[in-house]
Amino acid sequence: MELRHLRYYVAVAEECHFGRAAARLHIAQPPLSQQIKQLEGELGIQLLVRSTRRVELTPAGERYLTRAREVLAAVDDAGTEARRVANGDVGTVKIGFTGTATYELLPVLSKALRTELPGVDLELRGEMLTPSQTEALMEGRIDVGLLRPPVGDVDIVTRVLRHEPLIAALPDGHRLASTSHVSIADLRDETLVGYPSAHRSVIHDAVQEACRDAGFTPRATEVAETSTLISFVAAGMGVALVPRSVQHLHITGATYRPLTGTPPTVTLAIAMRRDESDPAVQRAAEVIARLVDQDV
Repeated sequence: MELRHLRYYVAVAEECHFGRAAARLHIAQPPLSQQIKQLEGELGIQLLVRSTRRVELTPAGERYLTRAREVLAAVDDAGTEARRVANGDVGTVKIGFTGTATYELLPVLSKALRTELPGVDLELRGEMLTPSQTEALMEGRIDVGLLRPPVGDVDIVTRVLRHEPLIAALPDGHRLASTSHVSIADLRDETLVGYPSAHRSVIHDAVQEACRDAGFTPRATEVAETSTLISFVAAGMGVALVPRSVQHLHITGATYRPLTGTPPTVTLAIAMRRDESDPAVQRAAEVIARLVDQDV
C-alpha cells in the first residue's frame, strides 16, 4: 500500500463519484478505479458500494476514510515540521553572553529573537568569561557565544561585531565623578576593581595594558562578575575601567564617565562551532549579528 492509494480513496469517498474524483486528482477514471480495487484487495474488505449513479461507503469504508484522513494529515504535518526544522524555524538555541554584554544585549536580543524566531526555544546564560564560553561551546552546553576574542580553539569560528571603548566606573562621591571625562593617569593612586587575571579575562588584560601605557601598574581587586564589580565600585571599594556597554547596568552609588583622548577598546565577537550545522543555531546567529551590527 502506498500513500497515493489513501489519497485516491479519500478523493473518491469525499466525492462519492469516480468521475469527479478523477478530475480532482487530475488522472483518468479507469486507472483510479483500478487503484481503489487494488486497495480493497490488499485490505480484504469492501470499502465502496458502486452503482451506475453514485458511490456509497460501507461502514468499513466510513471508518477507513476517517483513519486515512488522519494518516494523510499526519504525513503532511511531518513534512511541514521537517521543512520548519530545515529552515531553522524550530529548535533550541543556547546562547552565552560575556559579563559586560549581559546587561545591554541579553534583554534586547532575547526579545528580538523571540519575535523573529517564535518557534525557537532560547536558553540564555549571562556572565560568562571567554574561556568559559569556549569550553561550553566545545562541550555543546551553548551553541552561540557573545564573547571577547581572542579565542584559541581552532574548532571555534568568530566574527567581530564591534569595537567598544572603555569607560570609567566611579563611586558617586568620588573626586572625579563630577568631571565630564576621566584620564586613566588620574587613576594612578586608586584601587581598580577588575576581572580575574591569569589570562582568564580579555578585559583584565586590556585594563592592565591601558594602565601601563599611562605609566603605572594598578592596585587591583579581582571579582568574577560584572554586577559584583559595579557593586564594589558603588560601595567605594575602588574604581574600574569597563566596556561602555556596562553603563546599562544601573546600580545606586555608581556613575560612569568617558575617558579622555582616544580610549582603549575591547572587541565583541560572535562565536560558534566550526562544524555547526543546526539551521536554528545558524539563523539565530544571523539575527544576533545583524542586530548588534545595527547597535540594537
